[in-house]
Amino acid sequence: MRRLRAFELTNVSCGAATIDNVTDTRQDPIGRHMPPISEDPDYPFPAVPPQSEAVSSDTDVITVGVGGNTLGFAGILAECPQLGGESGGKGTPCKDALGDGILARLKTVRQDYDRMLEVLHERAPHAKILAVGYPAIIPGDASSCSFGDLTQFGTITQGDLDWLRDDVLEPLDKAISDSTGTQDAADFVDLYDSTRPHSVCDDRKWVEGFVTLPDQLSFVHPNALGHRNAADHVEEAMLNTLG
Repeated sequence: MRRLRAFELTNVSCGAATIDNVTDTRQDPIGRHMPPISEDPDYPFPAVPPQSEAVSSDTDVITVGVGGNTLGFAGILAECPQLGGESGGKGTPCKDALGDGILARLKTVRQDYDRMLEVLHERAPHAKILAVGYPAIIPGDASSCSFGDLTQFGTITQGDLDWLRDDVLEPLDKAISDSTGTQDAADFVDLYDSTRPHSVCDDRKWVEGFVTLPDQLSFVHPNALGHRNAADHVEEAMLNTLG
């Protein structure tokens, strides 16, 4: 990231943020306080202001990566293994239970994202907004994932993995990309294509599964290689704004 020395960087990102937390809603951060798994001695954490308050008329570049928590993907990931285990790994129990509501969730993501971009543009009218998409986490062939393997997707069925990839995650990325395309001041930073060969179920994974051995709860988040790839793409997009 040495090439970014031309920028004065400010980081106000916060884990588990929704789009509204970027736009105008303060956030109560979860930190590492997740009893009974872990407890943080600094808990309770003070609420953090909406992230958009960090930008101003002098801001030149804004990077933002958000949307999955507005979609409720963490809750989906929590429910699908339970339903898959109850089905013995057969069928699409998670799709059957949740599928009817996904289009409405995606519509909310799109509407909230449109509004967020408008607010950011109003606060920083001269800034280029770089909207960062999501990486590929499920392989194109879900049969390469091992049912019951917690270092992958646990007891989510193969059919539900196909559904999550095709009907939930790829449309989420498209909603962000489409929203970004409506704003002249915004560009979409695509992470999906570069990460297709590095899903949770690939040998050279850039995203961890539910657990990283020996005992770390990773809950389907990028590892160091995944973060490096994202950083490279964001860095390139930021440098392009200088041209």
